[in-house]
Amino acid sequence: MSAVTEKVIVSKEIDIELESETLKGELCIPAGAKGLVLFAHGSGSSRFSPRNKFVARTIQEKGVATLLFDLLTPDEEELDRKTRHLRFDIGLLAQRLIAATKWIGEVDETRELRIGYFGSSTGGGAALVAAAELGEAVGAVVSRGGRPDLAGSALSMVTAPVLLIVGGNDPTVIRLNNEAAGHMKCENELRIIPNATHLFEEPGALESVAGIAAEWLREKIG
Repeated sequence: MSAVTEKVIVSKEIDIELESETLKGELCIPAGAKGLVLFAHGSGSSRFSPRNKFVARTIQEKGVATLLFDLLTPDEEELDRKTRHLRFDIGLLAQRLIAATKWIGEVDETRELRIGYFGSSTGGGAALVAAAELGEAVGAVVSRGGRPDLAGSALSMVTAPVLLIVGGNDPTVIRLNNEAAGHMKCENELRIIPNATHLFEEPGALESVAGIAAEWLREKIG
């Protein structure tokens, strides 16, 4: 049995019931966890994203709980595969993240945990919009290769500390992240992973992202 498994006291598939939709998720809570990170994927990804699952395991090793869940229903995912428009509907993605956060606050085993967000690609923009709306209910936001610029006017209303992680060989996204950071009034930091491209597929790149994010999230909400 791995060290990660030994720490886990809750690891299960869940249904997040919204007003008219049900979102599928995987909740994992290490023993003694004080914080919970909700993952907001983007660009056609899902809770099965191998990159996000890797990052989630690293966060769990730091004693912080994680919730990987689908921001879109199966029917919406099928539509998005054809049209590619829902992945850029930041308002919709943010509202789904807000709804999942409120759901977490109503569940006995998670209601006392401090909330953080980990957004990837367009999910980074959605996480910031959700954090702006929920205010002090969100304790930290991490964006991996994200599009914080898509949060627009919400950037100046975010109060949670924000960590932006971008690959060193992803110049367009570096520029967009720098510009977005300039609109933030909250604590924020841009970390660049040397020689990494947008998806952090280079040897050791994703490990660097996961380690930096996990340590930072443990400090802020763990």
